Amino acid sequence: MSDSGAEFNRLVEIMRRLRGPGGCPWDAEQSHESLKRYLLEETYEVIEAIDAGSPEMLKEELGDLLLQPLFHAAIAEEHGEFTINDVMAALAEKLIRRHPHVFADQVIESSGAQVENWEKIKKEEKSRKGEKRKSALSGIPPQLPALLTAQKLTEKAARVGFDWEHVDQVYAKVLEELHEFEETMVVGDQERMEAELGDLLFAIVNLGRFLAITPEEALRKTISRFTTRFEHVEESLHHQGRQMTDATLAEMDLFWEEAKRLEKK
Repeated sequence: MSDSGAEFNRLVEIMRRLRGPGGCPWDAEQSHESLKRYLLEETYEVIEAIDAGSPEMLKEELGDLLLQPLFHAAIAEEHGEFTINDVMAALAEKLIRRHPHVFADQVIESSGAQVENWEKIKKEEKSRKGEKRKSALSGIPPQLPALLTAQKLTEKAARVGFDWEHVDQVYAKVLEELHEFEETMVVGDQERMEAELGDLLFAIVNLGRFLAITPEEALRKTISRFTTRFEHVEESLHHQGRQMTDATLAEMDLFWEEAKRLEKK
C-alpha cells in the first residue's frame, strides 16, 4: 500500500499544475463561487455509492469529493489566504479539542453525552471568537434541504428542553396536523393548505427524530423504490407492445404490486 502522505502531496501538486501556467484553462477559470454546485453534486454521488453498497464506486466518488477541498484550498493559496496544510492543521486541532474524552482526561459514557459536549465546546469556541448567536436555533446553513433543516431545528430545540416527552405525543401531533390539513382541503384555501401541509411535514420530521429515522434518508429511499417500481411497470407494458397511456390504472397497479413482490425476493 502506498504512503498516504506522499499520495496526498502528489494530489496537491497536480492541482497546482492544473491551475498554473500551461495548465488546464477550465480549472484555471474556477472560483469558490463556481465550484459550489460541484461540491453538492459530488456529495450526493458519494451518498449514491454508499446506497449502492459498492466499495469500488465509493472509492471513486470519495476521490471526486476530495478534489473539491483541494480545489478550494488551491484557490485560497493563490490569494494568500490559506493552504491545504492550514485546513488539515485546523481540522486536527478541532478534532482533538472536541474529543477531550479521547485526548484528555474527561469521561464521557455515551454517544448522546458526546453530542451534548460537542455542542457545548462549539459554543465556547464561538464565544472566544466573539461570535454570539441570537438564538438556540442559530447556526443551521440556509442551503440545507428543507427536511434536513427541519430535523436540525427540532434537534436544537430539544437540547434546550423544548420537546415532547414521549413518542405518542409526537404521533398525536402528526394526526392533529393531518386533520387540520384535511379541513383546509374541504375549504379549498390554497394558501392555508400550503401552510397546513408544511406543519404536517414538520410534525412528521419530528416523529422521525423520535424514532431515530432520518427523514431525508427515508424519503430518498422511497423515491428510489418508486422509480424502480415505475420503471418495472413501463418495461412490463413495453413487453406487451403497449405504453402506459394505453393501460388502465388497474392494469398498471398489477405490475406495480408485482414489482413490490420482486423486491422481497
